[in-house]
Amino acid sequence: MDFIGIEPLEIKDGFAKFRLPVRPEYLQGAGKLQGGLMVALADEAIAHAMVTTLDDREGLTTIELKSNFLAAVSSGAVTATARVFKKGQSLIIGDCLLTDDDGRNVCRVSATFLLLQERPLNNNHQD
Repeated sequence: MDFIGIEPLEIKDGFAKFRLPVRPEYLQGAGKLQGGLMVALADEAIAHAMVTTLDDREGLTTIELKSNFLAAVSSGAVTATARVFKKGQSLIIGDCLLTDDDGRNVCRVSATFLLLQERPLNNNHQD
């Protein structure tokens, strides 16, 4: 997500922290950070937290994402702190809290990802 300026701050087992600077071009008509950018930041942070829990035969993809916008942001930066809540056999659930430079909660996001399992190659197929 380099093209919108998302910066990784910390990634470790089941945890990720990312930062997005608020730029003038990211503000909607009322002069506040566009909500979709906050959700994109959270989705990226949650996905990176989840990747740390995967084995080398697993992948993932977002299947559900819910956001609660708590406060508006118009300057500074937004920091996303994500954690894996639960990893099952087919799903992973993650949570993320976004805060502004003053530590104020601005958005809460929860997401469910589908675990993708690598399938063994079938060498007995016929063309």
